[in-house]
Amino acid sequence: MKKVITYGSFDLFHEGHYNILKNAKALGDYLIVGVTTEQYDETRGKLNIVDSLSERIENVKKSGFADEIIVEDHLGQKVEDIQKYGIDIFTVGSDWVGKFDYLKDFCEVVYLPRTQNISSSLLRGAGHPLVRIGIVGTGRIANRFMGEIHFVSGVEVTSVYNPHEGSAERFAKKWGIASFWTEFDAFLKEVDAVYVASPHETHYGYARRALDSSKHVLCEKPLTFSKAEAVELYGLAKKNGVVLLEAMKTAYCPGFNQLLGVARSGVIGAIRDVEAAFTRLLADGGREKTDEMYGGSFTEYGTYTILPIIKLMGKDFLDVQFSSILADNGIDLYTKAMFRYDKGLALAKTGVGVKTEGQLVIAGTNGYILAPSPWWLTKEFEVRYEDSSKIEKYATRFLGSGLRYELSDFVYLINGYEGRDYKLSAGESIAMASVMERFMATRPKYREKNEC
Repeated sequence: MKKVITYGSFDLFHEGHYNILKNAKALGDYLIVGVTTEQYDETRGKLNIVDSLSERIENVKKSGFADEIIVEDHLGQKVEDIQKYGIDIFTVGSDWVGKFDYLKDFCEVVYLPRTQNISSSLLRGAGHPLVRIGIVGTGRIANRFMGEIHFVSGVEVTSVYNPHEGSAERFAKKWGIASFWTEFDAFLKEVDAVYVASPHETHYGYARRALDSSKHVLCEKPLTFSKAEAVELYGLAKKNGVVLLEAMKTAYCPGFNQLLGVARSGVIGAIRDVEAAFTRLLADGGREKTDEMYGGSFTEYGTYTILPIIKLMGKDFLDVQFSSILADNGIDLYTKAMFRYDKGLALAKTGVGVKTEGQLVIAGTNGYILAPSPWWLTKEFEVRYEDSSKIEKYATRFLGSGLRYELSDFVYLINGYEGRDYKLSAGESIAMASVMERFMATRPKYREKNEC
């Protein structure tokens, strides 16, 4: 008898889960299904689990394919189970290709194809439809997004859009996405939500068209290059009853929110200064150094450095001034944005051709907080005082590339839950757009373009 084993959360059971079990059963004579506990899902970075363990086990049982159901609750259990049950074939979906090759020392490993064109009308636990998401753009960030998607329950990437057909087709084939499009309106008809991961200057246009079609939008930063456009987009989202989030991963990660909580708790007294730096030395031929209109350090990294300033010092700054070191083509290799508040100061530093220490320092009347580079992927920080021997250290997990956190909150809000939009409010996003607008006004070519 050939024994097969597979594992999964099987949360909000849908057609894709059914087909995985069906295809797994077809590989042998006896199928064992391991259903993960909520606690184990959390340790492996799976977010937004809705159904209880008992509900998920019952749904697997109802499929009729499992000969035996077991519970997976710890790291290393797969090897134990393969040996314990005399397993011949281990199988999971193709979105995990390569991740379980280490099990080939114990049995055959088979990656099953994902189900395409999953229907959004399939009701899941709590009555929410599966969120079909379409990706706009096929570059670096879109690829990172695809690497994170399977860690969030209740969402499936079903379409990709790129005006260049070859790019769209290659991306869809690489990630097993059901359809690809070069016509944006046709693309919108196939999805419930859109992730905008295209070049900076296209964010506003794609987001507006999607919101006009009553699609939820998760848009990469910067959302827009003007305050008026940001106000328009959030107003349109409210009018059409859909969710709009700026995809600033730092804002949604647990460590950064813990840092904000400690800073606001009063342990360092009144906050009087915030300094945030984000610099990288990038290749000369890249978009960041060649795009004379939208390239440079502040358009690329400025949103990161503005975030803690707006969160801790507030949206109502009195003034902001920019000083930049420019390349021959006019893009900023290094920029300092200096903020003045009624009772405080702030400094944002960004660079693509100048390197400095990438830390975040929050200064107060009783002490300060130091978050080392890369603070935008917050894993640790320290609270320090006048007494140098007194240091309080904090540490937290930062999973994957961090995109799963923003996607988790996006799906959470789409499903009608409240209580997470404080992580990056519409007002804060609009304030950051106003800073970006002021910076872009310092660029002669951008100013000339918008005056025409």
